[in-house]
This record gives sequence, structure tokens and C-alpha cells, in this order.
Amino acid sequence: MVYDGLLVAILIGFIRGGSLKGFGEIRFKMGWVFPALLLFQLCIFYFQNKIEWVGEISQFSFIGVYVIGLIFLWINRFHAHFKFIFVGVLLNFIVMAVNGGRMPVSGEAALHLDPYYLETLKNSLYAKHTLVTDSTIFAFLGDIIPLKAPYPREQIISIGDVVMNIGGFLAIQAIMLRKKEREEPLKGNSKEVKI
Repeated sequence: MVYDGLLVAILIGFIRGGSLKGFGEIRFKMGWVFPALLLFQLCIFYFQNKIEWVGEISQFSFIGVYVIGLIFLWINRFHAHFKFIFVGVLLNFIVMAVNGGRMPVSGEAALHLDPYYLETLKNSLYAKHTLVTDSTIFAFLGDIIPLKAPYPREQIISIGDVVMNIGGFLAIQAIMLRKKEREEPLKGNSKEVKI
């Protein structure tokens, strides 16, 4: 849902008269971390069911990604709404950390989606996820919220995902509309000079 939320936020930013120029003005500490983590996760997703040892270490890899991601967000918390994003990521990290490095997924929520999704969970083909059981800790922080039609992409999300997406949405709005908000007071102060 994170990527969906980012696209929606950018679209609404354009509708509100914002632009992408604000992104060029952002200065992140350790800015290389985010793209590196994204690339690393994509590699794990791709190879986890093709190379045995990658699948075996995948849950620890994802925990490592979360730890580094949290550090990145914390040292950049001075950016607008990044604390909100930090809280969302932290909630997801907590539930994964106490459940062996995997995100618990509600079987009841999975029933609302394509049956294939539940089958792959039962067969442990999603290395980052596992079905909620009686021994699951903090199951309410896991993926328990099903998204289905009319939402274009079926999936199950967590409370942390919701918080993270709200923070991401607000951050993108602030970035895209920053220049517009700076320009509006200047327009209001301009006076017409008659000759």
C-alpha cells in the first residue's frame, strides 16, 4: 500500500497546484540509504523462492531493513511529518520482531481476497509473512485490514501501514506545496504602481 499511497499523494499534490520541484530541494542525511534498502528488498523478494539460503535468511534480512530504515527516519525526523512515518514503521517492526521476523497475516482477512493468496501463505511462499496463530504476539498490529474491490489492488495491510501512509501523504503534500505557499504571500504583498 505504501507505493499506492505515494502515487495518490503525488496526484493530489498536482491537483492542489503543487509541483515536484520541492523534491529537488530536500536534503536527507544518509540519503543513499532509502534507495539501497529498496533495491535490497526487491532482490530478497525475487530470490527468496529461487535460492534456498536467501529464503532461510529472509526474515532476518527484513528485520535488518527495518532497523536501518528506522535509523534513517529518526536522523531525518526534522522533515515535515517524518515522525508520523517513523511511528508507522516502528509498529510494523515491533510486530515482526516479536514474531520471528515475519509479518503476521490474519487468515480471516485473507479469506476476503483471492484464494491463491491464502494458499501461498499456508505454503510459506511469502517469506516476509506468516499466518496468525494462537501463539502470535500482538496480532492486532499485523496485516489484518483487507483491501479489495473497488480498490484496484487486493492486499492486506496493518495499522502501521495506515499510519505510515498518512505520514507519507502529509509529507508529500508539504513538499509539493512548499513553493506555492512561499509565493502566495509575495503575490498578496505586491502593489500595483500607477504611472
